[in-house]
Amino acid sequence: MSKSLYNYVRDQWKSPSGDVKNLHKTRLVQYRKEDATTKIERPTRIDRARALGYRAKQGYVLARTRIRRGGMRKHAITSGRRAKRTGIAKITVGKNLQLIAEERTSKKYSNLEILNSYWVAEDGRYKWYEIIMVDPNHPVIMADTKINWICSRAHKGRAHRAITSAGKKSRGLLNKGKGAEKLRPSRRKHMARTKKSKTPHPPRKT
Repeated sequence: MSKSLYNYVRDQWKSPSGDVKNLHKTRLVQYRKEDATTKIERPTRIDRARALGYRAKQGYVLARTRIRRGGMRKHAITSGRRAKRTGIAKITVGKNLQLIAEERTSKKYSNLEILNSYWVAEDGRYKWYEIIMVDPNHPVIMADTKINWICSRAHKGRAHRAITSAGKKSRGLLNKGKGAEKLRPSRRKHMARTKKSKTPHPPRKT
C-alpha cells in the first residue's frame, strides 16, 4: 500500500536529512528575529496540523509562539540560610511550556478559540509552537458540522481551562486505569472531595 504525502512529510520531521537540517537552521535564524507571537499564513508542519484538526478554509487562523525554555527562575539568596535551603533549585512550573504558549496566544487573540498546537523548533533558549485557532463567530465555521462544536459556550477559553490536548496532557488526563485514580475530574477537585469526605458530621440532635 502506497504512503500519502503526509506520511513522507512526517518521516522527514522524525528523521530529517541533510537538506532538511539546513532548512531548520535557516528557519531558526528567522524565528529569532520575529515577535513572541507571529501570525502565519500556512502551517510549517502540514501533516501535524491536519492531524490536529486544521483545514485550509475560512475561519482557521495560525500563529507561531515563542516560549522560553526551562523551569521557574528564582533569584539566589546570598545570606540567612544554608545553601540547601535557598529554594532556588528544582522549582518547576505546574504546567508544560506548550500549554503556556497556548494561553499567551489565546490572550493576544481573545476573539479566537485555541483548537490545538504542535512543536516546530527549539534552540538552547527558546521553543516555538504553532497554534491552531478557530473563529467561533465565522459563518463558515458555524455551518461546518465537523467543527461547529467549538462555537458552544462550553468550549469558551479552552486554553485557560486546559482542555486542549496539551492541557489534558499537562493535567495527566491522558493516563487511564491503575495509578490514575486521583486525576479526575481534576487533582484539585479530587483533593476537595477527599477533605469533604473526611470531615466528621456533627451529632444529630434528638
